Amino acid sequence: MITEIPVELSILSAGYCLHPERLTLRGGTLKPVAFPAGYALIRHPEYGPILFDTGYSARFFQETASLPASLYRKITPVVYREEESAVRRLQAGGISPEEVRYVVLSHFHADHIGGVRDFPQAQYIYLQKSYDAVSGLGPVRATKAGFLPGLLPDDFILRSIPVDEASAKRALPQGLPFTDAYDLLGDGSLLAVELSGHAAGMIGVFVSTAQHDYLLCADTVWSSRAFRENRKPHLAAGLIMSSRTEYHRNFERLRQLHEQFPKLRIVPSHCREALAHWGTGGVI
Repeated sequence: MITEIPVELSILSAGYCLHPERLTLRGGTLKPVAFPAGYALIRHPEYGPILFDTGYSARFFQETASLPASLYRKITPVVYREEESAVRRLQAGGISPEEVRYVVLSHFHADHIGGVRDFPQAQYIYLQKSYDAVSGLGPVRATKAGFLPGLLPDDFILRSIPVDEASAKRALPQGLPFTDAYDLLGDGSLLAVELSGHAAGMIGVFVSTAQHDYLLCADTVWSSRAFRENRKPHLAAGLIMSSRTEYHRNFERLRQLHEQFPKLRIVPSHCREALAHWGTGGVI
């Protein structure tokens, strides 16, 4: 086990967007393909249900109803059904919204924070510089950055537990291309590593079940084929990256992880293959 306390894990999605595959995978098709808005439900033995991101919600359409945010929806068409929302999935599995104690946010793009308002008792865990990168942006720049501030609750800051350079860290097993990780709950169960590049301050999280180790790697890549076949995104994708240099560094880290630890399950948030192989088909 990479982490110290095993958890139960459900990999799910709430809606999807359409994009030409070639933008995300060099040599891919020009036809629009579906990229699920993935998230994960982590059942912790002490803290109960925890979410890693939330996918879309109906609120996304409300927040993109007028300019400039409506450009987001036009450039990246979204397909969504209300029964797919994180809150509805959890309720169908017998988990009330109030039971969710923590929501870990990999970064602040709308397809990752779309459902955070649906969990009124949750505290939010994220890397401070991820929020700092978007919180002061005006409407046009926020839209360009994929951030819709209306998706966050009014008391977001009061309910936040931001992670910064001074936060508790733990050493990772030798051989991993990361020296240490942020210990999000202080018990070694959720170990976060910075994966900036796609977005400033983006994090991925190592979790372990009784059977497998996982890295929930958010948008470090858009598909498993990328790191498996060494196929970076089209150069045009760099226009929306916070740092091309950091993106390439963390892309190579995923390649190393896959080659050196082939049994590690690396889960990109938008990968249909990972969702099909390790997801629960919407059942919790």
